[in-house]
Amino acid sequence: MSMRRLAAAVGVQSAALYRYFPTKQALLAALMTGHMNQLLAAWAQAIPGDSAAPLTRLDAFARFHIRYHMARPHEVFIAYMELRSLSPAHYKAVGKLRSTYEGILKDILTDGSQRGDFQLDDVHVTAMAMLAMLTGVTTWYQPGGRLSAADVEAHYTALVCRMAMTDFTDTTELPQQAAR
Repeated sequence: MSMRRLAAAVGVQSAALYRYFPTKQALLAALMTGHMNQLLAAWAQAIPGDSAAPLTRLDAFARFHIRYHMARPHEVFIAYMELRSLSPAHYKAVGKLRSTYEGILKDILTDGSQRGDFQLDDVHVTAMAMLAMLTGVTTWYQPGGRLSAADVEAHYTALVCRMAMTDFTDTTELPQQAAR
């Protein structure tokens, strides 16, 4: 889409867009960094506190992630599907914000593992699997469908908590971690 078409779609002159965003790349980067900054700020308001039990924090994180993302499916689509369109510099900036958010979940999982509450073979892999699952809800959930938003939130939160607490090593062979 050209900047001219985008300006027409939102009802402004293209010069107005160019005043704030000299290129489509700058606009895309602003949208994506804005999404991640808003996500991090919203989590800062919702956080249950480090003194809460890891399972309580994991439950809160999953519920927050689902609610936040279900309320913004278009922003989520752009923020996750257009990463490939960013310049290397913008990709690095967005990647840093994403790493910060991913780190929140990893810290919860690490804390739960260290306390013996969670059974995890690899915190990073578990966090990435959880985030992919939680974010993926925006690709299929439709308001007014078979499940309410609250039903989806409850189901996904239960799945995330079970992922952290289940010891799969008794029944499933997992690959050995590569030597570092």
